Amino acid sequence: MDEVFKALADASRRRLLDRLNERNGQSLRELSEDLEMSRQAVSKHLAVLEAARLVSTVRHGREKLHYLNPVPIRELADRWIGQYEHGRLTALSQLKRTLEERTMSKPAYVYVIYIQSTPQEIYRALTDPEFVAVYMEGTGPRSDWQVGSPVEWKMDPNGAYKDYGQRVLEAEPGKRLAYTWHPLQEEHREMVGITSDEEFAEATKERSQVTFTIEPAEEPSAGTKLTIVHDGFDSPDSKMLQSVSFGWTLILSGMKTLLEDGKRLAPAHRA
Repeated sequence: MDEVFKALADASRRRLLDRLNERNGQSLRELSEDLEMSRQAVSKHLAVLEAARLVSTVRHGREKLHYLNPVPIRELADRWIGQYEHGRLTALSQLKRTLEERTMSKPAYVYVIYIQSTPQEIYRALTDPEFVAVYMEGTGPRSDWQVGSPVEWKMDPNGAYKDYGQRVLEAEPGKRLAYTWHPLQEEHREMVGITSDEEFAEATKERSQVTFTIEPAEEPSAGTKLTIVHDGFDSPDSKMLQSVSFGWTLILSGMKTLLEDGKRLAPAHRA
């Protein structure tokens, strides 16, 4: 918390976060444009933001791309705003705007969360349908998690698992999981605000994929680092991108709470 408050106390660092909120996935060169400070100064500010986990980075060729990571701010809101039941959702709504990527060759959405749990438990939380159903409110994926196998999905808690064409791409227990994502379905149409038949038909052609990487945190006391990259969207205006950006934030925050709150875990899900 102290590092987050320190990072947010500086107006220049807040401006960098604003720029990432407007257009995510920028390089140091892009972030330095039109700023009244040197590239070296920007680099130092970004280092502080990274240390506070407000910014995460991904290598793209020779460039290092910077992404806004809303998790610490959400935790700050829960701690300092949520306890007074004042403006909690309002604070989160400021981060709701999708973490978009303007260049299609770059990852479209990057999210980093630190969990006080083992890599094995986190992997199980991502793949065990009974566990998933707890923090995804009765919905979520099901598979045998072998490369090439289908990933069935339950969209409605009262519905059945269906095969929407998703397939497992990678599955390394405790380390990495990746699978293709389903296209927009008819039941999503109203939710994402598509009224035109032509627009909906075009939107259903989009194919994306999601990758989870599990690794030790830079600081052992922080637990385990879980990074999600959801990419392959057709454009920064993708309706699916807008949907998953906020959705993953809520889903993985729920998973973190479940894993860290031992009283809520059934014995079968304990390590």
